[in-house]
Amino acid sequence: MFKILKAEHLAENIILMDVEAKRVAKSCEPGQFIIIRIDEKGERVPLTIADYDREKGTVTIVFQPIGASTHQLAQLKAGDSLLDFVGPLGCPSDLITGDLEEIRKKKILFVAGGVGTAPVYPQVKWLHDHGIAADVIIGSKTKSLVIMEEMMKEVAGNVYVTTDDGSYGRSGMVTKAIEDLVAEGKEYDHCVAIGPMIMMKFCCLTTKKLGIPTVVSMNPIMVDGTGMCGACRLKVGDEVKFACVDGPEFDGHKINFDEAMKRQAMYRTEEGRTLLKFQEGDTHHGGCGHCGGDK
Repeated sequence: MFKILKAEHLAENIILMDVEAKRVAKSCEPGQFIIIRIDEKGERVPLTIADYDREKGTVTIVFQPIGASTHQLAQLKAGDSLLDFVGPLGCPSDLITGDLEEIRKKKILFVAGGVGTAPVYPQVKWLHDHGIAADVIIGSKTKSLVIMEEMMKEVAGNVYVTTDDGSYGRSGMVTKAIEDLVAEGKEYDHCVAIGPMIMMKFCCLTTKKLGIPTVVSMNPIMVDGTGMCGACRLKVGDEVKFACVDGPEFDGHKINFDEAMKRQAMYRTEEGRTLLKFQEGDTHHGGCGHCGGDK
């Protein structure tokens, strides 16, 4: 069992939990995710790691209750426990595993949309700890949904908050903030965008126009988290990839977002899942070659 040490609301319908998981905390890196299961009857829920403390043996998760399992998770309090807390899964961010001296030369921009602010934070924090100051745009629909602003300010070079309704910070969507910053003279040669699928799609359209290479996290399309269900199958350029085993981060300029979002909607129904399995054949799941699902 994995004890919940802290449970608090960051904003309306957005919850942060610190979970005691010493083995996960010991080896996880920014960009990776975990899978939780509340009890024996619970669904497997993949959640990106929002922070970790190796000394205390804790891992932080941030989530928005959407389905039955996350609503049940939201009812738990400090002192309660989770049956399963599995990880770390997926690949760490390229910024973490790449050549540090080359990364120091980059002018990095993070674009965080809504709950996507949570997985952005550990990457920015890691860079800060290694003497690299990245800029961060935090986007939200309205002021009451902005999360982790003060935490981000402690580790980022500059933090720019923008709200769709103009109730706080800059006015407009994150794409406008990107364009405005570049127009104001800011220069970036690497961008990481994490948030809702539609937000990442338009971020990539914007950064492609501006000539800024961009990485996105495809965590939103994951279901099973092991490459066996086929939910997170996507096209990256001409290649078939699975977000949970090959990612979750990919070159955003190579992703067919329209196809991925259509597929995500189809996967929600049994009829849609059956059709996808028929259409995709052997590559529906297991075709990644990593999970053994093709055996």
